[in-house]
Amino acid sequence: MKAYESYFYSNRYEWTAQAAGRILDLVLPRIPPVRSALDVGCGVGAWLSVLGEKGVADVHGVDGAWVDDKLLKIPAEKFRRVDLSGPLNLERKFDLAISLEVAEHLVPERAEGFVAELTGAADFVLFSAAIPFQGGYGHVNEQWQSYWADRFARRGFVVRDWVRPRLWTDAAIPVWYRENLLLFVAERRVPELVSAPDGLPDAALPLDLVHPEAYLSKVDPDSWQLGLAVFRRALKKRWGT
Repeated sequence: MKAYESYFYSNRYEWTAQAAGRILDLVLPRIPPVRSALDVGCGVGAWLSVLGEKGVADVHGVDGAWVDDKLLKIPAEKFRRVDLSGPLNLERKFDLAISLEVAEHLVPERAEGFVAELTGAADFVLFSAAIPFQGGYGHVNEQWQSYWADRFARRGFVVRDWVRPRLWTDAAIPVWYRENLLLFVAERRVPELVSAPDGLPDAALPLDLVHPEAYLSKVDPDSWQLGLAVFRRALKKRWGT
């Protein structure tokens, strides 16, 4: 798995942290209390930092050697450098595991083992990975959402599509989360899930989806620029940045 440059993480942090807050507010109230969390491919630890702000003190992140300590948003002792292309050698379980837009960077032969490690680490897994032709630096295994759902199913995990329907049109959230992010739950823990606080039923969307914004970015560069402008306006309106 190839490294991202430091500027990638430093520029992306604020955007990611704001999205993490919105998404976690949708997910955390509906699963058992989260007191510990693992992020595989955590970058500078944006998601773990947000979890910390929400009272989750026991957080741990793993990522490659290229992550700059000076950019970490979590304490250095909670971060471990590891080659994600090989075994993670996790020694404990967590209440929640996260791995977002990471799996596409690993060769196809690594997919089964990677999912096995995530499901071994936690009974609740927030997961997203790039779909075919999404594009990106170092992508070697872009697959449809159902590809990953099948691999989780082999480990006794079912999918809950809670995030995408509720954030589908929110231009302030990165499109890859609105398109790809799913929650996988150990089947034996399903009875512990909670109905949505907003009272809205969970939409039954097809797993394999392409977001219109992502589609337009590939077929019409002018539309992509328009979408970026919409995102910037939404971000400024929501957070004043």
